[in-house]
Amino acid sequence: MKKKVKIGLALGSGAARGLAHIGVLQVLEENGIVPDYIAGTSIGAIVGALYAAGVSPKMMEGLAQNLDIKKYYDVTVPRYGFVKGQRIEELIKLLTRDKEFSELNIPLTVTAVDLKTCRLIELNEGKVYRAVRASISIPGIFTPVEQGDYILVDGGLLARVPVDTVKRMGADVVIGVDVGFQGQHRPPVNILEVILQSLEVMELEILKNNVEKGDVIIYPDVSDIHPFYFDKVEECVQEGRKATLEAMDRIKNLIETYQH
Repeated sequence: MKKKVKIGLALGSGAARGLAHIGVLQVLEENGIVPDYIAGTSIGAIVGALYAAGVSPKMMEGLAQNLDIKKYYDVTVPRYGFVKGQRIEELIKLLTRDKEFSELNIPLTVTAVDLKTCRLIELNEGKVYRAVRASISIPGIFTPVEQGDYILVDGGLLARVPVDTVKRMGADVVIGVDVGFQGQHRPPVNILEVILQSLEVMELEILKNNVEKGDVIIYPDVSDIHPFYFDKVEECVQEGRKATLEAMDRIKNLIETYQH
């Protein structure tokens, strides 16, 4: 008798490039693969939270195509960041139906980094939208989130694809999705791009020394997508679909191996 294989999905950071996660989920579903655990960082936390809350990948694609993200940038005097993030927080609260982690359809962990202790923090209790808001807090752009003794910013600083997190949740087979920067920037045109590109340079260097150890890492080709422009939804989704279809044989073989 085939044993039940626990599948973990680790969705990584990458701002607008993370719309490719939607295409990944679509292809996994079409092949009968639904994760038992999800870990998400930054944009991966948003997509993972929506999916775990019951929003279908097709619905996510429609939402992304009709969403004017600029309306949700509540710009503030930059004491801790240019964007307060309250409007985006309210949007995430609405889309996740104000659920607690314990109410989700699929167990979810969201990662962030505590500036005080310099540690990766795994969030999986309380309100989902608050944890996601912490995970998307790109330093210098979004204001950090204070939670208990923590001052939380984007989890991608220390773990671009939270593979180890989803392993700790109990996954046998881990599918990671990396939509992050791969090493070639255009010249920055404003201070926000200077901040983001600098962070991506550091992130890439950390990644070189801490290779993600997922059983399968999917790499959608979204390097040409500007991380702040969320208008290339169809292109991102299609790249996510394409990369996942290419990885599908490896994923199915791994699952089959664990079943015997």
